[in-house]
Amino acid sequence: MTPSPFKSFAIPRFTLPTFVSAVGNRLPQWPHALVLSAGLNAARKMKLLPEDSLALLEGRTFRVDVQDTGGYACITYRDGLFRPLFTPPATPDLAFSAKLSAFLQIALRQEDPDTLFFNRELMIEG
Repeated sequence: MTPSPFKSFAIPRFTLPTFVSAVGNRLPQWPHALVLSAGLNAARKMKLLPEDSLALLEGRTFRVDVQDTGGYACITYRDGLFRPLFTPPATPDLAFSAKLSAFLQIALRQEDPDTLFFNRELMIEG
């Protein structure tokens, strides 16, 4: 795993208060899908995502749940672009679920996804 450029900044493991999830569950979820798909498309355009692996994602649906925020995002990969899904699929092809701190640790390369998975902090289904 590549070391994080944010060495002096470490994300601790934390759980947001339960009221955050209670409020988050009541909010529209489609904005999360727009932001996630835009971010992934930007990463694809900057060649941060391997092109050969992206071909395997064609037509697949994905769901990302942030447990302690009550938020989720559903996206698909079609015709070379990540696209938001405004109606969640009954059963996505792949689903990720974790607390916000775990996703932040992955994004900052502070923690390896395999470690979080084996410590039961990151759930992957599909």
